[in-house]
This record gives sequence, C-alpha cells and structure tokens, in this order.
Amino acid sequence: MNFDLIVENIPRFLSGLVVTLELTVASCVLGFALAVPLALMRLSPHRRWRWPATAYVLFVRGTPLLAQIFLIYYGSGQFVPALKAVGLWTFFREPWFCALLTLTLNTAAYTGEILRGAIAGVPKGEIEAARACGMPRRLRFRRIVLPRALGLAWPAYTNEIVYQLQATSLVSIITLMDITGVARVIASRDFAFYEAFLTAAAFYLVLVYGVLFVARRVERRLLAHLRPREAQPTQRGFGFGFGR
Repeated sequence: MNFDLIVENIPRFLSGLVVTLELTVASCVLGFALAVPLALMRLSPHRRWRWPATAYVLFVRGTPLLAQIFLIYYGSGQFVPALKAVGLWTFFREPWFCALLTLTLNTAAYTGEILRGAIAGVPKGEIEAARACGMPRRLRFRRIVLPRALGLAWPAYTNEIVYQLQATSLVSIITLMDITGVARVIASRDFAFYEAFLTAAAFYLVLVYGVLFVARRVERRLLAHLRPREAQPTQRGFGFGFGR
C-alpha cells in the first residue's frame, strides 16, 4: 500500500469531508422540519391531507435514491424556461442544491414514517391527563406528544441519520467532491483504487461512530426519566426523628 499517496491526499479528503458534513447536517435538519407536518398529515382523518402525504411517502420509499438524484439534477433541465420564469433555475443548475434537495426530500419521507409510528405510540393516558389539565390541542402536542414521540423515535432516527450520512456518497455521481468523489478522482488519476477507497472508508467509519456516540448521549438525556435513580445518601436528622 502506498502510504505516501494517502498522506499526500489527506487535505483533499478533508475538503470532501466538509461537503459530506454540510449535506448531512443540512438535509437532516430540513428533512426533520418537513417530516413533522408530513407525519401529522399521515395521521390525519381527512383524506385531503392523508392521501397526498401517503402518495409522497410511497413514491420516495419505493424508488432508489440514485434515481431521485437523476430526476432532480438531470430532469430539471427539461423545465428550464419554467424555472427561469419563477427565478429557480439559478438554484437547480447547481449540483450542490440538487443534491441537498434530493437528500432532504428523501429523508423527510423516512423520518416522517418514524415520527408517525412514534406519535401513534404515545400512551393515551398521558394525552388524556394533559387534556384533563385543560391544555389546548397545540400546547398539548408541543409539550406532551412531540417530546414523548421524539424519545420513542430517537433510536430509529439515529439509524436514519447514519443512513443519510452514507447516502451522501451518491452525490459524487453529479460531480460533487465529497469524500467518495475525492476517492474516485484519486483512484482514476493514480490507479490507486485500494488506497483511495480504503481511506474514504476510514473517514466514513469515524463519522458513523461519531454520530452514534453523540446519538447515544442524546438518547440518555431524552430517556433519563426511565433510568432508576441512584440511591441518595441518608441525611442526618434535625431533632424531628429523621436520619440516624
């Protein structure tokens, strides 16, 4: 193995790391913001809200992410006059925006399904208790349902974040220089496929376990109320019959 080649190209991999992290963080944040109303639409008793959300989820989950990237990046070229008319062609001509849009729409569908199951799994007793306290519907959702559902959904959502991180490797197909894109350039230029992709794999491995470490800390905080409390030291009494 050519270690000198690996060390020489570390700065390029670091620049690709920045692109990977930008796409992962931005798509997860935007996707989660879209997933909350999507989950509520899926749970709605009204067909006019439930059916469009269901069709969207079925399409995204039923088609490969690579095909979705091609549809948005290459397919948008067929609508140049319409996109120019509304001032959006400036964005769709950029591969970074197309990659972010595709990743956001993709993760929103999967995250929406995770949240839908978690919201449906919130114990009815907690909701009834909040209703008995006189909480309005929106306040009840914000303070009771959504935090409880987030705790239930967090382990599954952690897997979705990891998947999203790994899915960013596909954006190199549309000329973005993420970690995989840098590895492809190095491999084709120097014919060092083993060194290039092994280094890329090492970067992804560190990123994934970094995400899992942070997610585990967040999960402990979200589910802290479910852990048994540590025994408190006995306090000395003050003449009232407490303590020793």
